[in-house]
Amino acid sequence: MRDLGAGFGYLVKGQRWAAGHGRSLGVGLLPGLITLVLYVGALIGLAYGADDFVGWATPFADDWSSPWLGLFRGCLTALVFALGLFLAVISFTAVTLLVGQPFYEKLSADVDRSESGGAAPESGLSLGRELWISARDSLRILIRVGCYGVLLFALGFVPVIGQSVIPAIGFCVTGFFLTEELTAVALQRRGMELRPRLALLRSRRLLTLGFGVPLAVAFVVPLVAIFLMPGAVAGATLMVRDLLDESDADDQTRGADDETRGGDGETRRAGDETRRADGETRRAGDETRRVGGEPRRVGGEPRRVGGGLRRADGQSPGAGAMGDGDPARTPPAL
Repeated sequence: MRDLGAGFGYLVKGQRWAAGHGRSLGVGLLPGLITLVLYVGALIGLAYGADDFVGWATPFADDWSSPWLGLFRGCLTALVFALGLFLAVISFTAVTLLVGQPFYEKLSADVDRSESGGAAPESGLSLGRELWISARDSLRILIRVGCYGVLLFALGFVPVIGQSVIPAIGFCVTGFFLTEELTAVALQRRGMELRPRLALLRSRRLLTLGFGVPLAVAFVVPLVAIFLMPGAVAGATLMVRDLLDESDADDQTRGADDETRGGDGETRRAGDETRRADGETRRAGDETRRVGGEPRRVGGEPRRVGGGLRRADGQSPGAGAMGDGDPARTPPAL
């Protein structure tokens, strides 16, 4: 039962992501608006033409008396319109995704980039090829849904369970296939075909229903479906990432990057310590050279002074004391 709550949690997370990214929300609303206009026109036409269709399909009741004829055909008309509404709800997501394939591809890729730090899986296919695959898979899903719809429609006439159990089963079927259509946006970019996608969702059936059933109930109102669609695509992408364990891989990658950056920081700090130690060594060497050079400068002064006297008179300092070469100190001749 925990998966039911987890599935609903992905739906809430997706709506929060879309609300926090206004530009992606605006782009994601366009396909839903276009599809809504088409479906409203189709349902209006069905409402006007359902009674004629029922009259054409039940010629055997033309001779019935008036109370029973009107009651019978009125019930069939309501059932035909209910079936059309059911198919509209089921197919609304598929048609909206087909119309908005480029828009939702970009939105899903933006979710991947925001969660993985800039990387997003790419299918490598052309836009035309992606549209063809999406249309083909949507048709396959609609055929499956149609089969379930016919079966549930028939079971709806069974007393008691037709008015209680069968509608609940119908919402579960709707929710499952809604989830498949929404997760297909992210899974197709990862190269996963329809059968593996269905197997992946069946492996976590309660998670799938927890995401899809509330969405199916909300999608009964088309206007609500339009505003929830961008967040539903974002939530489905988040769920796909967890189903494929990509979130854990991204956490490990970010942790490895943090450890690498931490190791680089330690290396830089060790280099700084080494440079500081080298600076201390050089300063100590400079002090040693200054101290060793002082005696040479002091001891060299007498030689520089003595050398200066010899350069002034050309003699050593002792020659003047002996009177040689000084005429004023020579004694007179007798």
